[in-house]
Amino acid sequence: MISARNVTLAYGKRVLFDEVNISFTKGNCYGIIGANGAGKSTFLKILSGEIEPNKGTVEITPGERMAVLKQNQFEFDEQTVLNTVLMGHKRMWEVMHAKDALYAKEDFTEEDGLKAGEMEAEFGEMGGYESESNAASLLSDLGVKESMHQDLMKDIPSNFKLRVLLAQSLFGNPDILLLDEPTNGLDIETIGWLENFLADYQNIVLVVSHDRHFLDTVCTHVSDVDRSKIKTFTGNYSFWYESSQLMARQMSDKNKKNEDKRAALLDFIARFSANASKSKQATSRKKALEKLTIEEIEPSNRKYPGIIFQPLREVGNQILNVEKLKKEVDGRVLFKDVSFSVSKNDKIAFLSRDPLAITYFFDIINNNGKADGGSYEWGTTITSAYLPMEHNSFFNEAYTLMDWLRQYVPTHVTDADEPFIRGFLGKMLFSGDDVSKKTNVLSGGEKVRCMVSKMMLQNPNVVILDQPTNHLDLESIQSFNEGCQNYPGVVLITSHDHTFMQTVANRVIEITPKGIIDRLMTFDEYMEDKRVQELRAEMYA
Repeated sequence: MISARNVTLAYGKRVLFDEVNISFTKGNCYGIIGANGAGKSTFLKILSGEIEPNKGTVEITPGERMAVLKQNQFEFDEQTVLNTVLMGHKRMWEVMHAKDALYAKEDFTEEDGLKAGEMEAEFGEMGGYESESNAASLLSDLGVKESMHQDLMKDIPSNFKLRVLLAQSLFGNPDILLLDEPTNGLDIETIGWLENFLADYQNIVLVVSHDRHFLDTVCTHVSDVDRSKIKTFTGNYSFWYESSQLMARQMSDKNKKNEDKRAALLDFIARFSANASKSKQATSRKKALEKLTIEEIEPSNRKYPGIIFQPLREVGNQILNVEKLKKEVDGRVLFKDVSFSVSKNDKIAFLSRDPLAITYFFDIINNNGKADGGSYEWGTTITSAYLPMEHNSFFNEAYTLMDWLRQYVPTHVTDADEPFIRGFLGKMLFSGDDVSKKTNVLSGGEKVRCMVSKMMLQNPNVVILDQPTNHLDLESIQSFNEGCQNYPGVVLITSHDHTFMQTVANRVIEITPKGIIDRLMTFDEYMEDKRVQELRAEMYA
C-alpha cells in the first residue's frame, strides 16, 4: 500500500494540494485525472519522493519496491539499452555489481566467500539469474529490436529511448508502479501490448494519461485531482465520466421523483458492471462496481468546452477525389498511388506506420504542400477547416485573442461584433479578461482551443484533423470527440487517441509506401480483421 497523509503543496499563493488524504491498494490500477495544471504529474513526484510537500507524509508498506517511469531521456546516455532496463531494479543492480567486485578481488578471503554467498542468494531471490533474458524480452515486446540492446542510449532514436525507459519501469515486477503518460511515442500495436500487460498486473499501478481507451482498459479506479483535493471513484474513465454526467442531469431534473432517479442510477451501475466482465480487468473491476453505492456517484465540477461544427451548407455529390498522389522526402517514399474518393457521410480515420505520411498528405490536400505526382480535386460545394499538427506559425504575432480570431471571420458573416467573437472564444472556455490575452504567450492547449474556435467560425462541411488531441486535457478531448460524432459533415482524421478513431470513423484508409488500404469499417474492426493485417504486413514489407 502507498498513502498520502495530509499532503499540502503550494507555490506562492497557488495551492496545488490542500490536506490530501488518499490510499492506493494492491491489485488496483488508478487513473490520475484532472485538468491541465491541476497537479497530476506533481502528485506522482510527491509519491516518488522527487518533490517534498510543504506538509504531510507519504507512507509505503515496508519492503515494497517502487518504480517510476523516468522522463529524462538523457539520464542514461552512457549506458547500454539492456543495462538501462536492468537499472530499473536498483537493489538487484547494486548486488550484481557488488558481488562482481568481490569476485574480482585478488586477495579473495573466506569472509569474502561467505559474503558472496549471501549476495548470490539475494540475487537469486530477486530473479537476478533470469534478469538479462527478462529485460531483453521486455524490450522486444515494446518494439526495441535485439540488435539495439547493446547500443548506448545516446545512439538510439528518441522515440526508442521512451520505450527503453518504459521497459525500465516495468522491469522486475515492482510493488508500486508510477507511470506518467506511458503511451507517448508508442504505436497502436505496442499500446495494445502495454494495455494487456497492465490489465493483468497484480500490484499497484498509478497512471496519468490523456488516452481514454488506455485508461478504460487498464483502470479499476479513477482518482480525480480537482480543487486542491483528490478523490477516488470506482470504475474506469468512461464510468466516471458518464456517471458524473448522469448525476448532474439527475440533480437538475427537479420534476423527476427520487425513486426514479435512484432506479436509473442503479440500472446504470448494473449495465457498466456487466460490461466490465468482458474486459481484461474482469474480476477486480466487476467486483468493485457491484459493491458501488449510489452515494459514491457525484456530479463533476469540470467545465467542458462547447465544440460544435455547424455547416453553412451540405456537401454536394463531389467532395474530394484523389488520383495517384505521391510524396517522397529525402529519397524515402512516404506514399504513392494514393487514389480514393470521399462520399457523403464519410468519417475517415487515416492510419500509417509513418505518421509523417499523413501529415504530408493532409498538408498537400490543404494546399500547404506539394505532391511529387498525382492530383486531387475538391468539390465546388466544399468549405473545409483544417487543424494541422504543427500550428505555432499562427501565433507569431502578439494579437489579443479577440483580434486574432477576428482575422478569420468569413466573408459571409456581416455582423462580427465583439459579442459574436466572444461567443466563439467562450465556447472554448476563454471568458472575461482571457480574451485580452496575447496569442504569443499561450500554452499548447490554449493554442489548440484557439484553432478550434477558428474552425467553428468557418461553418465548414468538411473537417480535417491531424492529431487533434495533442496538448488537450481530457475534458477538451471528450468534447472534441462528441462534437465530431454529432457533426453532420465529413471528417478526415488521424489520431493516437484510440477512442476518438473508433467512435468517430466509419471508414479507414491506411497510407503506405506501396499504396493504400481502404475499408468501410470501424477502427476496431480494421485492427482485428486478419485479412487486413496480412495485407498490412505485405504493404510495409
